Amino acid sequence: MAQLPQFPESYWTNSVDIPTFPILKSDLSTDVVIVGAGMTGITAGYLLAKQGVKVAILEAGRILHGTTGHTTAKITAQHDVIYDELISHFGEDQARLYYEANRDALQFIKRTAETESIACDYATEDAILYSQTFQSDDKLQKELRAYEKLGISGELKDSIELPFEITSALTMKDQARFHPIPYLTTLIDRIVKAGSQVFEHTTVMKVEDDSGSPIVVTEKGQRLTCKHVIAASHFPFLDWKGVYFARLHAERSYVLAVKLKQPYKGGMYLSVDKPTRSIRLAQDGDEPLILIGGEGHKAGQSPCTIKHYEALQTFAVTTFDVKEIAYRWSTQDLVTTDKVPYVGRISNNNPNILVATGYRKWGMTNSTAAAHMLTNIVLGNEDRYLQLFDPARFHSDPDLKTLISQNANVAKELISGKLESTRRSVDDVAVNEGAVVSVGGKRAGAYRDPNGVLHVVDTTCTHMGCETHWNDGDRTWDCPCHGSRFSYTGEVVEGPAKEPLAKIEG
Repeated sequence: MAQLPQFPESYWTNSVDIPTFPILKSDLSTDVVIVGAGMTGITAGYLLAKQGVKVAILEAGRILHGTTGHTTAKITAQHDVIYDELISHFGEDQARLYYEANRDALQFIKRTAETESIACDYATEDAILYSQTFQSDDKLQKELRAYEKLGISGELKDSIELPFEITSALTMKDQARFHPIPYLTTLIDRIVKAGSQVFEHTTVMKVEDDSGSPIVVTEKGQRLTCKHVIAASHFPFLDWKGVYFARLHAERSYVLAVKLKQPYKGGMYLSVDKPTRSIRLAQDGDEPLILIGGEGHKAGQSPCTIKHYEALQTFAVTTFDVKEIAYRWSTQDLVTTDKVPYVGRISNNNPNILVATGYRKWGMTNSTAAAHMLTNIVLGNEDRYLQLFDPARFHSDPDLKTLISQNANVAKELISGKLESTRRSVDDVAVNEGAVVSVGGKRAGAYRDPNGVLHVVDTTCTHMGCETHWNDGDRTWDCPCHGSRFSYTGEVVEGPAKEPLAKIEG
């Protein structure tokens, strides 16, 4: 087999120079504060700045190094097998709105890349779902009927341009792929030139909203007064408002960027069968790359995460003539109880605090659609999509079933983590190994880096107290309850946690 690189590194963030921005060091007054510098936050900032609205975008880490920097960057309204399910739960009119919102987002990205002259490898591609079992073939038949009801142009085929047998494939024509980083860095440039500001390494801790005029408070104590706050930080940093921690769950998935010896004939593919396999073309300079993704699971709940990279590697080398595996990375996405994102006012009691989250691994179009909806709220414009995406919605089916099952899972993980015992000590941890150990009779997490330096942390997640698990594929401590992730030194990699893991003397 081709050798996997030792550590994950996203092709997107390593192939383009991303600009740096200062840390916020003083109080500030502006029209809108956007928390999160990914696809949603930057697109919303761009749209607002074009309308003369002054914006401050705050990012806890480096811009574009979160979920947006670890995507597969498909621009499509074909979000797996979803439209038959949406019709069942929401009805045809609402299902059609979901499609149209994402179709409009695709068209906006294409139009913006053209009008702003952005060299972002934008290319029109068909999006194709394929099945290899008769059970999944039936799902595609139902999905095609849903396409027909909603007026979506689709075509069912019995073969595809991939070197394996299938039972059927459903095509949605004229979708697209692109490189999101040059696209978004251009939008950032336009935001700054319009007089707005971007700050990195600036963590937001809370929003004071007692008077109806939000004041954003950072970790260092800076205060930003504004008219609206947009929470575009992947997992809402104000997750208690609207009880989002109970209404979202995090799922991880994995990607290999592979160089092939033979040409790839094009198309963006996604398997309907499990484990999921996603395939699309990318471009590494003059050399093509194939992005192979899949292996999804609930965050923090896989006992050996490196096995997911190995499974993708096996698929790659048995399906294609692999020249080299150039990059590998993992990503995390949030799923709502009914699979439709939450976009709008964070709660009925906080009309000036807005949120966008829960894109279910389809962030390129969903985030762009969300940015337009949030912009319309700020500007006081009507938006025909807001009712469908309203975070306050609730449907007894499937919301109640999902709410019960997901929170039962959280309770199980919370209890099992507290009851888990270990007899391993820090002395048992080998070089480049992470493990749960006992320090002074208490549960701790230890990692010995390649230089032999030992890093020991308290494994208790600082969000709601669940016990984190070691992620050997990404060298992180991951929470199985709500998806928070921490580096092996304890720093927050991904929320909803805001505070780092406590360090322990080994």
